[in-house]
Amino acid sequence: MRWPRQLMSLLVVLALLAGPPMVLLFLIGPPVSGRPSTKQVQAWVQQPLTEQTLTAALTIGAWLLWLLLAYTVTVRALTRLQATAAWLRQVPLPTPLQATASGMAGAAVFGVTTHTVTTAPPQPPPSSAAETPEQPADANPTPDDRAVSDDGITVPGGWLPRDTAESVAAAAALLWLRRRRDYQPRPLTPNGPEEAHPARLPPAIAAVQATLTDAPAPSNAPAPPDSFTALVAVLPTGGLGLTGPGALPIGRGLLLSALLAGHRHPTPTLAITKAALTDLLGPHAEPLGRRLPQLTIVEGLGDATPHVESVDPPRMVILVENDCDTDDATRLAGVTAANAGRLVVLGSWPTGQTWHAEPTGHLHDPTHPENPAPRLCVLDQATAADLLTVIAHPEPTTPSPATPHTPLPKAVTPRPRLPRQSTRGAPHPRPTASHQRLHLRVLGRPTLLIDDEPLTIRRSAAVQVLAFLAAHPNGADTRQLTAAIWPGLPRHSLTGRLYTTLSDLRGTIRTASGLHVIEHTDDRYRLNPAHVTVDLWHLHAAVQHAATTVTDSTTAWQAIRDAYPADLAAGRTWPWLDPIREVTRRRVIDACAALADAENDSQRALILLQGGVHIDPYNADLHARLVNVLTALGDNEAADQLHNRYLRTLAQEGIDDEALDHRATSSSSTGRSSPSHPPERNAAPPSAV
Repeated sequence: MRWPRQLMSLLVVLALLAGPPMVLLFLIGPPVSGRPSTKQVQAWVQQPLTEQTLTAALTIGAWLLWLLLAYTVTVRALTRLQATAAWLRQVPLPTPLQATASGMAGAAVFGVTTHTVTTAPPQPPPSSAAETPEQPADANPTPDDRAVSDDGITVPGGWLPRDTAESVAAAAALLWLRRRRDYQPRPLTPNGPEEAHPARLPPAIAAVQATLTDAPAPSNAPAPPDSFTALVAVLPTGGLGLTGPGALPIGRGLLLSALLAGHRHPTPTLAITKAALTDLLGPHAEPLGRRLPQLTIVEGLGDATPHVESVDPPRMVILVENDCDTDDATRLAGVTAANAGRLVVLGSWPTGQTWHAEPTGHLHDPTHPENPAPRLCVLDQATAADLLTVIAHPEPTTPSPATPHTPLPKAVTPRPRLPRQSTRGAPHPRPTASHQRLHLRVLGRPTLLIDDEPLTIRRSAAVQVLAFLAAHPNGADTRQLTAAIWPGLPRHSLTGRLYTTLSDLRGTIRTASGLHVIEHTDDRYRLNPAHVTVDLWHLHAAVQHAATTVTDSTTAWQAIRDAYPADLAAGRTWPWLDPIREVTRRRVIDACAALADAENDSQRALILLQGGVHIDPYNADLHARLVNVLTALGDNEAADQLHNRYLRTLAQEGIDDEALDHRATSSSSTGRSSPSHPPERNAAPPSAV
């Protein structure tokens, strides 16, 4: 490490600059105490070599040597400062004003001998591996960055026990599988219909997913109990009141934990009064509450008691507001406790226990202060609403046009790089021309190829940057990159990490190929299409061509299928990836369905649909089409085997598809469907956003 040597050099320079003057002033005093008098001048002329004059001469000489040293250090520092400033003007990666000033001051004071603004390790030589397992400490967020502990994680807006966080991530994954199951292929258009663009999940869910990815549970850790069992073990029977600043945040955590437990295991249910739901989620919470499974909203305690008695098995948590009838609440608490449930009052509970709730989620029993304080999930209002969307039924109406979607980016064409504004001094040298070919492959495992040889990229965050810029040909700014790669972390702590990652990535590519692949203009980063080709861009171009062509559509559809070897960034679990991966997969499925519908040969149509099922083994429409073709060919046994295997696949993933049998059998009587008459979909709404 260089910083100890730099610190030692700084201390030596400071000692040389401050030490001699202090010693001279302390022992001798100033070299000249004033203008000499005429008598002193005459005495010096008559006898110049006296003890006093020699001392004064030596003192003046020492001061002159110190001035020479100070002048040398000052000139050296100014030279370094000027050279660093000139170099910084040539760096294509600008830094904020504070980072520039600190880099210039560090270069001047510490005597940096090489022009560098990062602490990146030396660049590795190109090798046959696309990505090495070794990663610098700052490549990804550490557990300390996200405040991860063995029993839970901290995300913006709250704290979740690990089991609850894992349930959120599992529900999000299940939501995407349901979206894949329910998608129906559609005719190709330049931008695709509104239904072909899945909405992104809320940022809070991305933060949970990223945190669990960065800090997985230890392999030898015992499996924690499910959320509902943990809640029942913590909450006392006979009702519990919650007071203190953490009452409402813990109430939201109870709501989420109980509903997630019911989502994973249909046994637990939850009832809540309308007033309590408003206290927890705000005045507009009732529409969301109506779409939550296993949640019953009652007007008051009088309606909750018969509901508890009718549930079988009666495992539930009841949330009620503070201002309630004591007799009704006491009766409800008794019925709930008798049925293995719990009653929670958001406020003091005069006929039962009242615990103090802290904002951190800890509960304190004032009657037994020596007992350990259990910690429950705590959420703010916005985060709770976001996390609940992964288990809510879809909106009954058409999504608002303002809902953010992920359109398929248009194909890009190479264009010359805009020159930077001229600065003082000589023009910046341009890199020598390179005849090497760079190809970025993101369909499948992300790999950067230089002359068909994979380049080693040390940082996993750098690989993610390449994939993100490939999926956004028009570029992305600093905020978009940091929010996508490190969701849920404060941006001010990520700017330096992003600059370090980009600097290391650009340096690695420039050292291996001599090319500047990542451009930076107007605070937007983008891949330079003149220096690198991307397989995803070729797929985009094929989709745009097929959507606009009026002749030879079959060839254009086949070009889409041929340009799709695997899923986008296969094997990666980056939170930003799902919407883009899904819309890309859907356009390929559209092409496969169009090819099969246009095919007159049933055997050829069978092969095309099998290819589509291989691309998305969860899509119900493709399986229904394939069952129809097998039935038309007279192979009923193969059709039944395919259908049963598909049902088992859905069951293994936790997707219940009770309407699939009706969909497949009803469509099989009409033969293979066409794009204008797709198989009839289930009228019941799927359990997806």
